[in-house]
Amino acid sequence: MPARYWFVILTYIVMQLSAFLLVPFVPWMREQNLDVVTISYWWSLITFLLAVIIVCFMLRKDMRTPAMRNATGPGMTIVWIIIGFFGAYAGQIIAGLIETYAFGITQGSENTSSILDAVREVPAFVLIVVVFAPILEEIIFRKILFGEIYKRTNFFVAVLISALVFGAVHGDFLHLLQYFVMGVVFAALYVQTKRIIVPIITHGLMNLMVVIIQLYLTPERMEELERMQKQLENMQMIIFGG
Repeated sequence: MPARYWFVILTYIVMQLSAFLLVPFVPWMREQNLDVVTISYWWSLITFLLAVIIVCFMLRKDMRTPAMRNATGPGMTIVWIIIGFFGAYAGQIIAGLIETYAFGITQGSENTSSILDAVREVPAFVLIVVVFAPILEEIIFRKILFGEIYKRTNFFVAVLISALVFGAVHGDFLHLLQYFVMGVVFAALYVQTKRIIVPIITHGLMNLMVVIIQLYLTPERMEELERMQKQLENMQMIIFGG
């Protein structure tokens, strides 16, 4: 594996551990009546941005390399992004049903809840969810980890290892199956299109959809939508004499 790939992985690990640098300053921040949680969110935003910049700089050679001979064109790239989005969404639903009915795992992820709390507190945090994290994770787990294992073994071994690591890194072991399914879909997109931008965009769209649904489709809004639906049904009955 090229040395630059190891530096990319190291950058990701350092970025993930960088939050510990704030720990010695927590007592001082509390003495100054500073919001430690909000500061930690902004710290994450800054470190993610720096990590993306560093990783893109390290991979500038890869970016200058002409596209693979069999890589999809712009039109099919868009088609595969759409297919991947709906495929990942369907896979996540199926995985969720299996978790619920086969293993008795209740739906609702602590990882997702903590991310949504951060977005509510610092709206700019959504950039991590939709842009920075998909870029870093797809480069590391698909381009590097999956790609290097795939060269030496086969698709099934590579996707099994990379998808399991992808799920484990998120630390949400109860819902490991859902992360695994997502990892399989993203790896398949990368192999099919030979363009890492495809799983990056698909990953970002999936995260964006989750944020929108969780933030805006609250129980109160769901009840309001149900009331509106009933009103429309009543209007149809009056108009058409049903």
